[in-house]
Amino acid sequence: MTNKDISVIIPVFNDPQGIKDTLSSLLNQNFEGEYEILPVDNNSNDLTSKVIQRYEEKSNLIKGLQEIDIQSSYAARNKGIRKSEGDIICFLDADMWVNKDYLSKVYSYFEKQTDVDYIGCNVEIINNYETLTGYFNEKNGFPVENYMNNKNFSPTCCLSLRKEIFEDIGYFNKNIISGGDKAFGKRVSNSQFKMKYVDYITVYHPARGKITDFIDKYFRIGRGKYQKKIKGLKKSEDLEKNFNIKKEIKAIFWKVQNILENRKNLEWRVKIIFFLFYLIKRGSMLAGYQYERLRKILEDWKS
Repeated sequence: MTNKDISVIIPVFNDPQGIKDTLSSLLNQNFEGEYEILPVDNNSNDLTSKVIQRYEEKSNLIKGLQEIDIQSSYAARNKGIRKSEGDIICFLDADMWVNKDYLSKVYSYFEKQTDVDYIGCNVEIINNYETLTGYFNEKNGFPVENYMNNKNFSPTCCLSLRKEIFEDIGYFNKNIISGGDKAFGKRVSNSQFKMKYVDYITVYHPARGKITDFIDKYFRIGRGKYQKKIKGLKKSEDLEKNFNIKKEIKAIFWKVQNILENRKNLEWRVKIIFFLFYLIKRGSMLAGYQYERLRKILEDWKS
């Protein structure tokens, strides 16, 4: 039973400043309908929960939740979905922010396009770092239009959809730490819900300016790939069998050439930087994949 127009769900783990930025932008909306903001703390061990509590005291729009049983952003999102009262569900990540007309645009789109059930929107990367990592992340952020048109999914950081989809096909897979957005999008597409990319709705995401953050992201993605493989959710590449240095270098060269085909005026040193970052990206994914594989072997051995 719903009694609000929109619910915004934000999973967060150990990011007090990020959740502060996101909540502040959501409290500055010009939306005239009924909406709620549901930050879901995924068992943080810093000041994140206190920040959420302070914002709850400021506004009755905010209802803080906790997911402490499962360490997974998808489990946190599922908790938010179950507690939500909105007809439309919007997902953002902690550390993102939106313009004051964000909710108005989302609601207006669904109201006018009554046949559309699931949308991804534009993600603009804001780079405040004078680092190579920040520059690479800015230029290679979220190709949401490509994901929507060719892979039938939107990253959860910019996803909005009608709540009835969850009532029809169920929630995100709570037991994987990465790739749950793609697996869920596939189920949505297979269930014949209509999906669209909406370029005039924009959300803002800070660039990852530190190489450690960059590595952590793709290590997590590699872990998620193995988790999806053993759960039968992934039929594409098997990193364990298919990874070899010649293949990876060839794939990276192709990727860099494809990205830079319209940027021929860039210096060779920039192209070399792009190549190195793609090598780090793939290596981090492989490391995460093998880490999760070995972790599963140890779990099975202990049992």
